[in-house]
Amino acid sequence: MSNINLHLGDCLEAMKQMGDNQFDLAIVDPPYGIGMDGGKIGFNGKMKREGTTNLSLRGKIYKKKEWDKEPPPKEYFDELFRVSKNQIIWGNNYFGIKGGAIFWDKDNGKSNFSDGEIAYQSFTNSVRKFKWRWHGFFQEQMDLQNKEVKIHPTQKPVKLYEWLLDNYAKEGDKILDTHLGSGSIAIACHNRKFDLDAWEIDEEYYNNAKKRVEQHMAQQTLF
Repeated sequence: MSNINLHLGDCLEAMKQMGDNQFDLAIVDPPYGIGMDGGKIGFNGKMKREGTTNLSLRGKIYKKKEWDKEPPPKEYFDELFRVSKNQIIWGNNYFGIKGGAIFWDKDNGKSNFSDGEIAYQSFTNSVRKFKWRWHGFFQEQMDLQNKEVKIHPTQKPVKLYEWLLDNYAKEGDKILDTHLGSGSIAIACHNRKFDLDAWEIDEEYYNNAKKRVEQHMAQQTLF
């Protein structure tokens, strides 16, 4: 069984108290500085092909939080590289860290949305691709195929984190996440039996993620 430890607090202050290489792998999704911290997420004028003409189902309005005004400071990255042996960092098209890459192909087809997202990975200089689409994403912001409800404006799917763990983590690795968000990584670590320590500074996000993770664990226990 894995140990999933979710912490409410400032990840930078927490990392300052950690030892060098305390974690085997950091998988993080910090702010990119592009204003995706709330408001209308998923609204698009071409949603008719998604099977709905109801404007209320074309996206979701999230509470504006103002946490995505700018990317993390250099000190955050310095501490992250100090406390972890390897790293996977989403948003590298904004950060520009030199090294290997992972491309999440969102399979969006013809739409106004980005074709995917790019992460830095410290393992090799190669580029690997993960292809996965939110199914029924615009219908009440729920993935109807994978039964995954969106509770966070920049939520990533559990399947993505499971793929990262399957391809980059080794048995016994201790995982660090500095920005818990929706808690998807915690569910993936539980499913794949990896120990995780994750931080979230926003109390509302933290409580929602904690509830989501606990509900998943309870369902897993039943079966």
